[in-house]
Amino acid sequence: MNPFVSKSPPQLRCGARLLDLSEPKVMAIINVTPDSFSDGGVFHAGGVLLEKVLRRVDEVCQQGAALVDIGGESTRPGSKPVTPEEECERVLTVVEAVAQRFDTIISVDTSTPQVMRGAAQLGAGLINDVRALSRYGALGAAAEAGLPVCLMHMQGEPSSMQESPSYQNIYDEVAAFLESRVAACVAVGIPQEQILLDPGFGFGKTVAHNLELFRRLPSFMEMGFPVLVGVSRKSMLGALTGRAVGERLAASVAMAAMAVERGAHILRVHDVKETVDAVKLASAVKSEKSNND
Repeated sequence: MNPFVSKSPPQLRCGARLLDLSEPKVMAIINVTPDSFSDGGVFHAGGVLLEKVLRRVDEVCQQGAALVDIGGESTRPGSKPVTPEEECERVLTVVEAVAQRFDTIISVDTSTPQVMRGAAQLGAGLINDVRALSRYGALGAAAEAGLPVCLMHMQGEPSSMQESPSYQNIYDEVAAFLESRVAACVAVGIPQEQILLDPGFGFGKTVAHNLELFRRLPSFMEMGFPVLVGVSRKSMLGALTGRAVGERLAASVAMAAMAVERGAHILRVHDVKETVDAVKLASAVKSEKSNND
C-alpha cells in the first residue's frame, strides 16, 4: 500500500497565490528556447524576446489559462542540456517581468537548482521538473523554494530517450518511479500536499506505451495526488493522425477533453483558447454524470 496516498487538495499554495484544483485548469506553454519541438525560436532569437513573451502571456491569461509554464531548456527528443547560467539568463528575466505585470501563477519548467531558487525569489509559484528532482541539488533547492513541485516520469535523458524505450509493465514501472520520487521529496521536507504527478507522455515511451498510460490515467488519480497531463502537439498525435506538428490542434484538444474525463487536474498545452473551451465542456459533462449517478 502506498503510504503517501492522500486526498488531493482543492487548493495548492503557489507562492503568493492559490491554485484551486476543484475544477481542471489549463497551463500555457511558454518556451523561451531556440529549439523546442513545436515553438522553439518563437520567443528566442539570439536572446529572449521579452516583449513578445509578455504579449503572449497577456493573450493566454485572457484566454483562460490559470498558469503559465516558462521553460528555458528544450527537452524534445534528441535535445542537449544547456548550462545553468544560460538557462538562468533565459528564464529569470521572464519570470520577474511576468510576476510584476500579471496576476497569474508562474510555473518554471526546469531541472536546474539555480533556476528553481532564482525563480522562487522572483515570484514563481510552481516547479515543474521533467526529471522529478533527480538532478544533483534539485531536491534541496525545491525544498528551500517552498513551492509545489510537479514530478514527471522520463526513461533516460532527452538526448536518447526515444531510441529504444522498453518496459515490462509500463503503468507499474511509471507508478513505482513516481512513488519513489514522492518518498524522496517527503524525506527532504517537501509536504506531500504540495506534490503533483505527471506520467510523462512522450518521454521515453512508444505510441503504445503512451496509449496504455493514457488509458490508465484513472489509476494515477488513485495514487492520491493531482495529475498534470501534457500531450499537446506531441509526436504520438502525429503518429496516430498523420498530421505535422502545426496541424495537431484537433488531436490535442480531443486528448485534453479525454484527460479531463479521466480525472486530470492540469492540462499543459500550446493552444489555450481551444483547450479551455474543451475543458469546460468535458467538465460539464463529467459533473452532470456525477450528479446523476
